[in-house]
Amino acid sequence: MISQDLLASARSAAEAIPNPVTWLLDLARQTGLRTWRLGGRELIPVVQGGMGVGVSAGGLAGAVARHGGIGTVSSVDLRRLHPDLMAETGHLEKEPDARERIDAANLVALDREIRRAKETSQGQGLIAVNVMKALSAYEAYVRQALASGADAIVVGAGLPLDLPEIAKDHPKTALIPILSDARGVQLVVKKWEKKGRLPDAIVIEHPRLAGGHLGAAKVADLQDTRFDFENVLPAVRQFLKDAGFERDIPLIAAGGVSSHDDIQRLQELGATAVQLGTAFAVTEECDADPVFKQVLAGAKPEDIVEFISVAGLPARAVRTPWLDKYLRIEPKLKAVAHAKNRCNMAFDCLAHCGLRDGKADMGQFCIDQQLGHAFDGDQRRGLFFRGAGRLPFGSDIRPVRDLLQWLLAGPRPAAA
Repeated sequence: MISQDLLASARSAAEAIPNPVTWLLDLARQTGLRTWRLGGRELIPVVQGGMGVGVSAGGLAGAVARHGGIGTVSSVDLRRLHPDLMAETGHLEKEPDARERIDAANLVALDREIRRAKETSQGQGLIAVNVMKALSAYEAYVRQALASGADAIVVGAGLPLDLPEIAKDHPKTALIPILSDARGVQLVVKKWEKKGRLPDAIVIEHPRLAGGHLGAAKVADLQDTRFDFENVLPAVRQFLKDAGFERDIPLIAAGGVSSHDDIQRLQELGATAVQLGTAFAVTEECDADPVFKQVLAGAKPEDIVEFISVAGLPARAVRTPWLDKYLRIEPKLKAVAHAKNRCNMAFDCLAHCGLRDGKADMGQFCIDQQLGHAFDGDQRRGLFFRGAGRLPFGSDIRPVRDLLQWLLAGPRPAAA
């Protein structure tokens, strides 16, 4: 660990210059962490994960990039951050063109948030856009992110086998799939290689530790040891070495990271960088309502539950009044599941939706509606996705700068 005197000296120097990136890169090196390069830039080994609806938008992503990391805009339903777009589309229900108008508004919002993130970053770090493969507008979101100048496209919640083709006219944009085991990595790399493109990095997400939608087939699979970093990181590294790509594809470990020691351990296992979601969701710069942050920060281990999402994937969230009630009545809802004439929110956010399509083996609620309530800070009606790990500052809401200092150096910054 870096000494308190050296930390104070480094921070004093950082306050004297307008660019905090040099300070944080130096902290990482001095504490034994490896920095890395992507998109032609040296980066701190920390990536902020994408969180929807609206949780990680231009404000948070830009702040993380401003400090030399990768900040990620979540692409889902970003019109919620823009009153003019909500005024145009928030009332739409049965209109025949409702979906087209809402989708168009969300593309406008995505462009605005990428531009806001770029402006906030002041040319530092990288701005990524996370797009779930499970979205009905997946391809449209990817194309908009590319056109708007995102530095990277990150895709999870499904295998993005078509991503190289969609992005073929943007060879400089980094393409980063989110996967959870060595088998998935092998499949994606081999398929992409045939298309003439390799992943620029791969996020290895641990389903037992991460938040939101998780990369496993069912809840029981979350405990499978094949997902443990001690198993998957060396296995993936060996596959990449055997395939001749060991130096070409950095691995980003996601799930359960909360300290400098975690980063150091994961780098020793073969990760190049780490990704965090919840820890960034409770920063001052996070784009969600303050109540959203308080719910996540105040949750105890016994408050966090796993269930099957309406997308058909295991998910992890805080047991709030809405989720508690939903889990109690879920068997009854599944027993009467049936296809609906239309989507609750009029724009069919998911390509396959348990509620809309009447799939009894999937969740039976409107995910966009419940995540929207959480974004707005409605503690009773919201769905609050959260990772399983402890947070670096407990229940405190701190700036991005403090979180990065803690992760890269170890000593806790003074209270903000």
